[in-house]
Amino acid sequence: MKYLFYLILVLLLVPLQTTLLPHLSVWNIKPDLGLVAAALVGIFAGELEGLLVGLAIGWVLSLFSAGELWFSLLTNGGVGLLAGFLGRQVSQVTSISLGVGLMLVSLASGLFDAMNFNHLDGSQMWWMVESIVLPQACFDGAVGAGFYWLLSQRFDLTRLRTE
Repeated sequence: MKYLFYLILVLLLVPLQTTLLPHLSVWNIKPDLGLVAAALVGIFAGELEGLLVGLAIGWVLSLFSAGELWFSLLTNGGVGLLAGFLGRQVSQVTSISLGVGLMLVSLASGLFDAMNFNHLDGSQMWWMVESIVLPQACFDGAVGAGFYWLLSQRFDLTRLRTE
């Protein structure tokens, strides 16, 4: 049953991100739902499932984006794996710790993306970081913390981790 849920999550994430999120953007900044979903699967289901679902989400998102093909795949897979390790090693994961972790990973991912552009000088790159990368990283962290709080109120984490 959970594999069907993962398949539906991976297949519906792209239409959700492209059709609904432009209407929910704040200052034209949209959260990266692939990153948030991979982290939540890693926290709730473990390292392996977080890695595999993150790789699948990254692959599907990279098919429909104009960015580097392998970057989204590796970033989302790595976030799922890292969140799975965090969920297993840290005794009490809170929404704040997950939000800060997502913000830092999103910031690192955005900085790497900004440095990957070939035809930008220093002032254009700085503008991109301060007006797009940093607000999106904060938004990703807030969305991830909110979803984690909602899901942790609904589901018992210890029960999900031991099955």
